[in-house]
Order: sequence, then structure tokens, then C-alpha cells
Amino acid sequence: MPSIRIDQTDLRVNNIFCVARNYLAHAAEMGASIGSEPVVFIKPNSAILQSGQALQLPSWSKDVHHEAELVVAIGRGGKNISKENALEYVAGYALGLDLTARDVQTEAKRAGMPWTLSKGFDGAAVLTQFVPASAIRNPFELEFALEINGKSKQQADTRLMAFDVATLISWISSRFTLQAGDLIYTGTPEGVGQLHSGDQLKLTLGDLIEEKFVVA
Repeated sequence: MPSIRIDQTDLRVNNIFCVARNYLAHAAEMGASIGSEPVVFIKPNSAILQSGQALQLPSWSKDVHHEAELVVAIGRGGKNISKENALEYVAGYALGLDLTARDVQTEAKRAGMPWTLSKGFDGAAVLTQFVPASAIRNPFELEFALEINGKSKQQADTRLMAFDVATLISWISSRFTLQAGDLIYTGTPEGVGQLHSGDQLKLTLGDLIEEKFVVA
């Protein structure tokens, strides 16, 4: 089971919850809309790929997309957590990439089948190092970015989220029991696109996170 380190404390990764659509502009570019409640899916923890590892594109997909996201690590378990108390359960924050085999996902949607293969393959949950929750007092007003080969590809402002971090923690905990080590990928902004072998990626969040990844 993979683990993450936050402020000298190791957490084993349990469930990986991902929000399918949380920014209006991204929903629009995908030809979708955002409903009154979050749409959540789960990746296996075997999908984790951490700093220092190269991104591996699966041989069975010809169109793997990047989706840059703010990732929340849960530090203690809870059920039916109130929105007002939700941030007390956060151990730390990272940036991540929800890699998506778009061609496989499109075919699955067309056939009315689950997305699991397109979203849950090995290496499909990319993570930077985490910063402790104390380093980010207000996750509701964050900006983060993804560059590929020196060019800006995705820019995010969490004020544009349809469901903010506290709302997501509260809603997910009302449907699933959250556990220490659970991760929440909070959704991607517009600008998703295809990755290619040799691409150089850089994820940044202010002066707190700046990490590079390469596509093998």
C-alpha cells in the first residue's frame, strides 16, 4: 500500500476519491454540465505515482490526457462531517494529475460502461509532495498551474470551484466513511489535453509547491 509523508508523518493511502466535474469551464469543454451535487468516482491506490517517478502512458490507449487538480489528504476518519468542521480533518494538500485515457473513457461512456479502466490504471493518480494543512489557511482562495514543455496549459483558481473543499469533505463523508489516508482529487479546470512521450511537466502552487515530472 503506498504512503505519503506530511510534516514528518507517514500516512498510508486508502481510498482515492475524485470529483468528475468541479469547474464550469472544464465541464463546458467536455460538453457536460454541473448538477446540484458532486459526481465522485474512485481510483485504486495502486494508481498512485509520486515525485521522482516518470509518467508511464499505457500501451492500450492512444489519447491519455492530463487533468491538474488540488489534492486533499484526510488526516483522521469521520462520518457525516459538517461543512463548518470539515477542514479540521485535513492533514495536508498537494497537487496531482488525474490521468485519463480519454479514448477508452469515451468508448466506455458510449457503451454505458464504467470509467474504471480509463481512470484507474497504474500511474493514473500523480502526486507532488504534500504540504501540511497549516501551510494553507484558506484553501478556498488558491491558484495553481500546470506547464508542459514551458508552456502554460492549465490555470486554476479554487474560488471558481462549484463545490469547495469543505463542501466536498462534508458531502463525501455523508456517503462514505472517510478514513485517515484517504485522498480527494478535487476536480480540474479547463485546458485538459493529450500527453506525449518526452513531455516535461511542471506543477506549481504559489511558493509552496513546484515539482516537475517527465513522460516516459
